[in-house]
Amino acid sequence: MNNNTLLKIANDFGSPVYVYDSEKIVSQYKRLTSAFNKVKQLKVNYAVKALSNISILKLMKNLGAGLDTVSIQEVQLGLKAGFSAEQIIFTPNGVSLEEIEEASKLGVQINIDNLSILEQFGTKHPKVPVCIRINPHVMAGGNANISVGHIDSKFGISVHQIPHILRIVENTGMHINGIHMHTGSDILDIDVFLYASEILFDTAKHFKDLDFLDFGSGFKVPYSKGDIETNIEEFGTKLTKRFNEFCKEYGKELTLGFEPGKFLVSESGVFLAKVNAVKQTTSTVFAQIDSGFNHLIRPMLYGSQHVITNISNPKGRERFYSVVGYICETDTFANNRRINEITEGDILGFQNAGAYCYSMASNYNSRFRPAEVLWHKDKALLIRERETFEDIIKNQIEVTL
Repeated sequence: MNNNTLLKIANDFGSPVYVYDSEKIVSQYKRLTSAFNKVKQLKVNYAVKALSNISILKLMKNLGAGLDTVSIQEVQLGLKAGFSAEQIIFTPNGVSLEEIEEASKLGVQINIDNLSILEQFGTKHPKVPVCIRINPHVMAGGNANISVGHIDSKFGISVHQIPHILRIVENTGMHINGIHMHTGSDILDIDVFLYASEILFDTAKHFKDLDFLDFGSGFKVPYSKGDIETNIEEFGTKLTKRFNEFCKEYGKELTLGFEPGKFLVSESGVFLAKVNAVKQTTSTVFAQIDSGFNHLIRPMLYGSQHVITNISNPKGRERFYSVVGYICETDTFANNRRINEITEGDILGFQNAGAYCYSMASNYNSRFRPAEVLWHKDKALLIRERETFEDIIKNQIEVTL
């Protein structure tokens, strides 16, 4: 997508607006599958929580992906998008036994990361195949909020509790058909991930009738030119070799699973917002946009750095701006960032807006959530309408006071 295309989309659909390039999603999917093309059975389950628009899910289905879901609502979205239950894995955290049973009734693959729930589910449903999510206690990932493999994480059953798992499996007679792990997001050190993988392999040896091993995801994508990213090609070569060796040791051809979200959709997305005002104080020049952390919370939540470009004036001289939103508390997207000269009415583009942007948006300050547009085969397709005031009040009930 070039600047003229983005400006036309902003003009046609209004701002702010999320725009996704389907071609980038396709190329990322092919890059991952190519890196593991020497694995006989590969399963890529797209992490729905990254971007859950049903049109994006349909695109993933057309590519041959399955789905990784974390709520019963995501399971229902996947089924509505046309996925079969067998193509969906349900990996929740901290949900009730009732929600897990509801997902199980729909026929999806259940993944459990809690000893108590494992025992309860296995006692009531011993014939239902279950995957177990372990915590390898290997720290990988960036910000603490997205590193889930550490010793005190709420995610997974500790690898040190395997004897408890085995006792539950023996007592209930339940069938364990998969082992899963996830160390965190923004993984840079491949060797750390491979070390965690060895823990997964060792765990798998305790279970004699597995169908798959799921290595989660968390691959680092670049957020700016020259930024470090996970070397998927090197990782694919190294893990493929070790995985194929393990399958021979195990005596069975297992499926190798991944659950990428950000890796597939992050770079496809651009968030477009209009500059409402340029405000100069004693020490700062603020570019105030028609959005806020109600639409893009990642910089505030994770400290993420999204490249911001002036789509309207890409060749203007660079000046320093602090880009801020219209929410009535601090919502700063960039501090003293070099951006091509900004004037009121310009359209700014926030890069890497495909993952965890719309999906984490809210109606804070009673603002509407923006539209979503898919750029597909040189056409701008509206895949979600901008909200209206009726959407804000439709579930509210006015009572007589």
